[in-house]
Amino acid sequence: MSVNKRFPCPSADYSHPGAWDAPLKGDLLPEIFARRASEQGDAPLVEFLGRTFSYAELHDQARRFAAGLIEKGIGKGDRVGLFLPNVPTYVAAYYGAMMAGAVVVNFSPLYSAEELAHQVEDSGTLLLVTLDSPMLLPTAEKVLDTSSLVALIVARLSDSLPTAKSVALRTLGRSQIAAIPRRGDITLWDDWQADEHPAPRTFHGDDLALLQYTGGTTGTPKGAMLTHGNLASNARQVDAIDPFEHDIPDSVLGALPLFHVFANTCVLNRTVVRGGMIAMVPRFDPKQVLQTIARTRPLAFPGVPTMFQALLDHKDCDRTDWSSLLICISGGAPMPAKLREQFEARTGVRLVEGYGLTESSGVVSVNPYIGTRKPGTIGQVLPGTRVLLLDKEDATKLAPDGEPGELVVAGPQVMKGYWNRPDTATSAFAEHEGERWLRTGDVATIDGDGYLDIVDRIKDMIAVGGFKVFPSQVEEVILQHPAVKEALVIGKPDSYRGESPAAYVTLMADAECDGATLKDWVNDRVGKHERVSEVVVRGDLPKTMIGKLDRKALRAEVLD
Repeated sequence: MSVNKRFPCPSADYSHPGAWDAPLKGDLLPEIFARRASEQGDAPLVEFLGRTFSYAELHDQARRFAAGLIEKGIGKGDRVGLFLPNVPTYVAAYYGAMMAGAVVVNFSPLYSAEELAHQVEDSGTLLLVTLDSPMLLPTAEKVLDTSSLVALIVARLSDSLPTAKSVALRTLGRSQIAAIPRRGDITLWDDWQADEHPAPRTFHGDDLALLQYTGGTTGTPKGAMLTHGNLASNARQVDAIDPFEHDIPDSVLGALPLFHVFANTCVLNRTVVRGGMIAMVPRFDPKQVLQTIARTRPLAFPGVPTMFQALLDHKDCDRTDWSSLLICISGGAPMPAKLREQFEARTGVRLVEGYGLTESSGVVSVNPYIGTRKPGTIGQVLPGTRVLLLDKEDATKLAPDGEPGELVVAGPQVMKGYWNRPDTATSAFAEHEGERWLRTGDVATIDGDGYLDIVDRIKDMIAVGGFKVFPSQVEEVILQHPAVKEALVIGKPDSYRGESPAAYVTLMADAECDGATLKDWVNDRVGKHERVSEVVVRGDLPKTMIGKLDRKALRAEVLD
């Protein structure tokens, strides 16, 4: 396979629909949302556990929340945090804060009080919107008491449910509801729904809209500064590569957590741009997802590999009618070839792999939804996106001819920088040909057709006696064994070779295979310097908050 150094390049055809250089400019997200509510107000925006919320209904909540924020003195640029699972209130709070000129800060519902407090302080968040859930409200209250947070805004889950489920929750499910403390700095969502129309807040494409925390390329949590222009552009870019002519309204399964940038762009913002519906589930649960597919008949399903594996593992998978789905898109982690083949064989739905970062508002590239795709690659870049390969050892130079290099990205979706960390500019960006390029920390190739292939992350490469071993390549070999379900490879200290690859795996249901057998099997199929020192069979492997395998956590667990 030939290796190019950039895309676009003269020899490559663009496989996504439309032109790579198609115009992307237009209204910003609050304006798009307002237009949708005006033109298709009765159309459904969210279906949540059997209850439907229209564009007009959620836009009205968002507008009134914006009015409440302005009325209570929240100014342009003030930070408003969302500590919420996937609930309709998230949509209204997200767009309402932006309408008020505030900056949204996303927080994972899985954060501990310490993690939440750290990011609240770092971002300067003043208000935190949360839910009357025992998993959330006590944590939020603890942070309110120990940080500079000014107030909590609490939404009731029962207000988002169909009538019968709401009554059942309030009468029979009291253990699933947290009592809302009676104190002046904890108020209800309804108390922030003002009736007055706020004076219009003006904002521009380069104004900050969202602080999205990420480990970045250095591993330290930092707030990626995403502008209104970044978010609107990436939503348009994702919408532009949809080749399907819909004879029914567009709809997407919302199982990815909205606090994560992947869902923020591909589920929420892209759906509003398209005027579609989100079939929303509060969190990923295989049974609930399969029920939602059967009930709402979505057309698209963005997810991470572990989600697709969990659905295949569920007893109702083969009884589910998957025929409504036109496409499934996998991101967040490499898609094992075996999993993709099994998923397509059992569901009949095409599953394509894409790639993105928090710092790029979510999406950089993806395989085409129809036509030519290249399994194992992350496809071609979105419209308006450019990439280069830089030397892995010296980011001031292009990668040597024919060799992989560090992938760097430029485009309208690339962040301004990291919040309050101007010192990170040199590590987060590279200067080339007079332009600033986002450094991804990923080692990649670009083939003659412009398809990207991620070889590995620079910081994950294992130094074995002078050779560089890419753990993802060893993992690909391990995953070919029929007994292996998941695999992670890390480098462990070796007195002779410096480091040695070590593999950690989980097995398929009912599979019987030990580590020694797997070690011999793998080492017969890899190069000498790639041979693993051990294979450890485990009941599970660590995963991130969105469910992708977490090599960093495994390394800390094993080596620290």
